[in-house]
Amino acid sequence: MRRFTLLVILLLSPALALANEIPPPLDLTGSWVGFTSIALFFIAYLAVMTEEALHLRKSKPVMLAAGLIWAVIAWYYKSHDIPHVVEIALRHNLEEYAELMLFLIVAMTYINAMSERNVFEALRSWLIRREFGYRALFWVTGILAFFISAFADNLTTALLMGAVVMAVGLNNQKFVVIGCINLVIAANAGGAFSPFGDITTLMVWQKNIIASNGPIGFWTFFYLFIPAVVNFLIPAAIMHFFVPNEKPQSGGEHVAIKRGGMSIVALFMLTIALAVGFHSVLELPPVMGMLTGLALLKFFAYYLKKTPNRRTQTDATGSSNPDTFDIYREVARSEWDTLFFFYGVVMCVGGLGFIGYLSALSQALYGGWGATHANIAIGVISAVVDNIPVMFAVLTMQPDMSVGQWLLVTMTAGVGGSLLSIGSAAGVALMGQARGSYTFLAHLKWTPVIALGYAASIAAHLLINGRLF
Repeated sequence: MRRFTLLVILLLSPALALANEIPPPLDLTGSWVGFTSIALFFIAYLAVMTEEALHLRKSKPVMLAAGLIWAVIAWYYKSHDIPHVVEIALRHNLEEYAELMLFLIVAMTYINAMSERNVFEALRSWLIRREFGYRALFWVTGILAFFISAFADNLTTALLMGAVVMAVGLNNQKFVVIGCINLVIAANAGGAFSPFGDITTLMVWQKNIIASNGPIGFWTFFYLFIPAVVNFLIPAAIMHFFVPNEKPQSGGEHVAIKRGGMSIVALFMLTIALAVGFHSVLELPPVMGMLTGLALLKFFAYYLKKTPNRRTQTDATGSSNPDTFDIYREVARSEWDTLFFFYGVVMCVGGLGFIGYLSALSQALYGGWGATHANIAIGVISAVVDNIPVMFAVLTMQPDMSVGQWLLVTMTAGVGGSLLSIGSAAGVALMGQARGSYTFLAHLKWTPVIALGYAASIAAHLLINGRLF
């Protein structure tokens, strides 16, 4: 046993010695490296914000900028004969991204599988065939978007409910505009109180932030439920009076859920439970629970393919046709542009943080303004800049905040994107889906009302969850 222990010490001693020899990163905020990196990130993000005009996928510019930023940093350190520092920092950022990417791939695969089984299409068909008036449909789609986005991403939720709004409001542009704005607010608010609802909440949960009042666990996010409801209800209550008090024509075809659709929904709920259990009980990264749940989905896909589909017609030989469900096709249908965009953002922001900009920004915001004002400002910034880089920057800064403050910035970064149509993936997607009706300027007219809900949700959080501060 002593020999084994000695062998382990000898093997690890070079790595331990190397770790002790690694100097801290240099402050390059005032050098050409820093200015070049800032310029690269600014140009890349300008291309992201004009994605619709350029018809250029948002992942391309940020991935290129990420590679160039780290190349410039590495070249500077190499030319000054400072080894290993950049490599270790880069690997740390890659590790954080890999964990989140695998988590998101599992979630996207489940969403795609439910879509392929017509789960969402059946819901859309049911809503269209109900004889709801415009005002009733305004509330039904908004409430459904709020709760669905707590488990599915806000992009999928907005597109699903947006299809309903477009289908019943073809001849009423006013309803389409107000309905789409309502969906953006609801989807962003619903994603704020659940770790699965938005990438920002997922990042905070997986980061396992340790604040002065303890770590932020899975159920801690549900303290944001009432503030999120306030954020959704106040603008919706005002907009309700501007929705046409009319009734659209009913109709539409009945769409049935394919075999196994509801079972996949149940497996998704089980997968969420596994992720929570792995993280809370076993103290393992939640992605392990998600990947275990993906394995269950793969076995269920195997079952669907190997068992006959009794709902289909038999062929000429009298045997039933097998199900065509292919799990790897659903994996391939993941939003790879979003995943690679996320990679580019993580690496760009990580590079700027390594240079020293995030430390300076953290000192200016959280040291000068105070946590509450800084976190409110973060939400306003996320209306212009995507909430992913904003939240990743805050997590990289790691300001010393209470649980209540971490929840505040999680909420503001999520719901702040509702202030402008370009502030969230839901808004950008609906501008494309309802092209010509729901536009940037149409959304901007309602920004004061949305801002009222934003302010009220912050006040609700400070009042209800004051003990967490």
